[in-house]
Amino acid sequence: MTKSKRRVFDASLKLQVVEMIRTQGLSVGEVCRDMRLGETAVRRWLAQVDAEQIGQPGIGKPLTAEHQRIRQLEAENKQLRGDVEILKKASAFFARELR
Repeated sequence: MTKSKRRVFDASLKLQVVEMIRTQGLSVGEVCRDMRLGETAVRRWLAQVDAEQIGQPGIGKPLTAEHQRIRQLEAENKQLRGDVEILKKASAFFARELR
C-alpha cells in the first residue's frame, strides 16, 4: 500500500476558494466537488479568513498578505530582541574584564 502525497495549496488559491463561496453563493460541497478539494480543508480556510478579518491570528499559516507581513515582522522582532539580549550579556562580560 503506497501512501499518497499530501497536497499543498498556496494562499492565493485558498483566498480564491473562500471568495467563490462568499461572493458567488456557492456551497462548500459544490466548490469541493468541482475543484476536488476536501471539505475539512475548505472549512478551515473559511475559519482562517474569518479570524484574520477580526484581527485574530487564526490557525495555520496566514492567508492574507497583511497577516503574512505581520507574522514576518513578529518573527523578525523576536530575533532582534534575542540579538539585543546577547549584546547586553557580551557588553556586561567585557565590562567585568576591563576592571
